[in-house]
Amino acid sequence: MPSPVVVLGNGPVGQTAALLLARWGASVVLLDQRPRRDPVGSKAIVQQRDVLDVWEAVGAGRRIAGQGLTWTVARTFHRDRELFNYTFADPGRSPFPPFVNISQTRTEEILDERIAAEPLIDVRWNHQVTGIAQDKQGVTVQCGARVLRASYVVACAGARGDDVRRMLGVSFDGRSFDDRFLICDIRTDLPGWANERRFYFDPPWNPGRQVLIHPCPDSTFRIDWQVPAGEDGAVGVDPAGRDTRIRAIIGDRPYELVWSSVYRFHSRVVDRMRVGRVLLAGDLAHLVSPFGARGLNSGVQDAENAAWKLAFILHGWADESLLDSYHDERHAAARENLDVTDATMRFLVPGTEAEHSHRRAVLAAAGTDPAARAAVNSGRLAEPFWYVDSPLTTPNPDHPFTGRPPRGAVPPAGPGILVPDAPVTIGGRRTRIRQLARDGFLLLAGDRVDAGTVHAAAQRATSAPIRLEHITDIDDDTALGARPDELWIIRPDAHVAAVLTGPDPAAVHTALRRAVAADTTTTEEEGHGALPATR
Repeated sequence: MPSPVVVLGNGPVGQTAALLLARWGASVVLLDQRPRRDPVGSKAIVQQRDVLDVWEAVGAGRRIAGQGLTWTVARTFHRDRELFNYTFADPGRSPFPPFVNISQTRTEEILDERIAAEPLIDVRWNHQVTGIAQDKQGVTVQCGARVLRASYVVACAGARGDDVRRMLGVSFDGRSFDDRFLICDIRTDLPGWANERRFYFDPPWNPGRQVLIHPCPDSTFRIDWQVPAGEDGAVGVDPAGRDTRIRAIIGDRPYELVWSSVYRFHSRVVDRMRVGRVLLAGDLAHLVSPFGARGLNSGVQDAENAAWKLAFILHGWADESLLDSYHDERHAAARENLDVTDATMRFLVPGTEAEHSHRRAVLAAAGTDPAARAAVNSGRLAEPFWYVDSPLTTPNPDHPFTGRPPRGAVPPAGPGILVPDAPVTIGGRRTRIRQLARDGFLLLAGDRVDAGTVHAAAQRATSAPIRLEHITDIDDDTALGARPDELWIIRPDAHVAAVLTGPDPAAVHTALRRAVAADTTTTEEEGHGALPATR
């Protein structure tokens, strides 16, 4: 391996990137400008099922899920009337719930424990980056008088990483919203509220605005109030006003204030998520409003996308052209998140009289009109992005992308989609589809596919690790909707790279070469990819 990969920022996105890179056998130096971890407040609390699955690849997913609070129902109210509720679909048989609520502080602690057990990760606090310079061989990272040499950099320096963006020469266009949100974490007993998210439009105790209530572990509830732009940060520190707001929701029952803050939210994205040998991830690259929990969840998916592609390059299984697809895929995901959350903000904080009128009419009709109910926008919750337009994806007209699915649903399995998870029995050992996929390319062959011919063609196409299994070995093979004459090629991040019908060697060769951004016209034979360095 060449010089280590340097990860800038020791928050959850940087921690995830470091752990995933180490899992692939890469040495990592993890830098943060803070003197130490600052475990204060709940911050990003909603962790989505597929992000828990990413963390399970580094030994943390089940612990985070087990220590979090599971919820499966999202309820939406207008004033004092419930408009609707919905639960979340699982297209396969995932071991994880749709969402768990757990404080970002506790998530970071669990990831820190995994990092402490990983000899390939060198954590360095008190390292503020003052310069980034690149050449053909690597990246020089300056931290005051200290200089580090890196093969590549994953920049996860957070929302306030303006200096890093400036060093990289990227723009950060978008907008900031005037309204503030007051957050309070309180510990109290609210019977019946422990397993559901509640969203209130125009409640009597916050007229004209919204309130969001999330349950958390240890009888803690996170409450977010939208407050007018004219109410500055004092609303968050005035004990009497804060208590009045809390009492309006919980009544006279006792409570403990655990943490309180005021935040203003933003909608921004950088123009480039790849700058040479530097990949931008998480809040450094994109900021969205918190409604839908798309910030941290999307950042973890950035980290996974960056990690497998850097690992393939470092192992010699792909060349640097693969990194262009990082921008293609994750910038498209960021734009989708901005599109979704901006639509939510236009409903929550109307900016024109037409938007105000639309909101009033929709909320008034939503109690009885299903069409109006569908138009109520309290935030579309986080979901993995679909890489259907990626240059790495081979489309198949028999498995078309049907567009953004309804709330709580997922698109049908197919090229570009995160593969549904399901148990698999291989040689008497129980595992899961996604566990198999995250060690390289996973080929799932139908009964009418010549497995030997397909495997040989795959070995000639790429030197990356390849594993071939039979679709009928999947306990619930209906999750894919696969036919006996199909071959499914799954990427290392468990997204479907291709579904080939009646595949011949040339089609397999082309699909796998495309999946690593390689020249699809070559017929050069390459050796079989063993499985080094993945753990």
